[in-house]
Amino acid sequence: MSKRVIISLLVCLALLAVTVGCAPSASSVEAPRSIERSITVVGEGKASVSPDVAEANVGVEVLAPTVKEATEEAKERMMAIMAALQKAGVAEKDIQTSNYSIYFERYPEIRAMVEAEPLEVEGNYRVSNMVRVKIRDLDEVGAVMDGVIEAGANNVYGVNFTVDDPSEVRSEARGKAIANARIRAQELADLNGVNLGEVLQISEVIGGPFLTSGISVPMAAEYGGGAGPISPGELEFSVQIQVTYAIVP
Repeated sequence: MSKRVIISLLVCLALLAVTVGCAPSASSVEAPRSIERSITVVGEGKASVSPDVAEANVGVEVLAPTVKEATEEAKERMMAIMAALQKAGVAEKDIQTSNYSIYFERYPEIRAMVEAEPLEVEGNYRVSNMVRVKIRDLDEVGAVMDGVIEAGANNVYGVNFTVDDPSEVRSEARGKAIANARIRAQELADLNGVNLGEVLQISEVIGGPFLTSGISVPMAAEYGGGAGPISPGELEFSVQIQVTYAIVP
């Protein structure tokens, strides 16, 4: 056997020994981790608070044969509404344009067929100008609404009540949700004869904010009246928290 063949055989044997030595043994392979036993519940907490801010959309809708007539009348009436808001003490920062639109409303009129005249289209231009108003003195909400209606507003809607800073009532609702989750989880553990352990995971369920009831005063000026009595009532804030607890021996 030649010297070159012997060297080649020795190299192959060395490589084979290294490969076998690096292979993991059956005892060194990590066993799959068992699934951790747990209980997951969703706790709900509610907290009530008195509103301190009212929001409303007020403005005008004007119909006229020409764009110029419609826009000029809408502008004049909106200037009067803005003046009424300022007179009522509403700050400029609390008044924001929410909608401004112009469109043509068509009313087709068909001539007598015997006259064989073409279809004619008639209509008016409708201009709508709305502002969102924030009223911070709830005792003045009715007076403010009456003032803008007297100034020419014929479209008032979405009078809703809220709180300017909801952080405190949110925290109260979260605390109640956590307590409720613990009660629910303990009840499930008792029903299944297991022990409740530490908290493994917590997440807040994104849900709706305050449960409010708004009021609307559509076309109030057209009906010949003011806003009438307005009651802010009470707001309720609801929070849901999902919590996972470990099951322990």
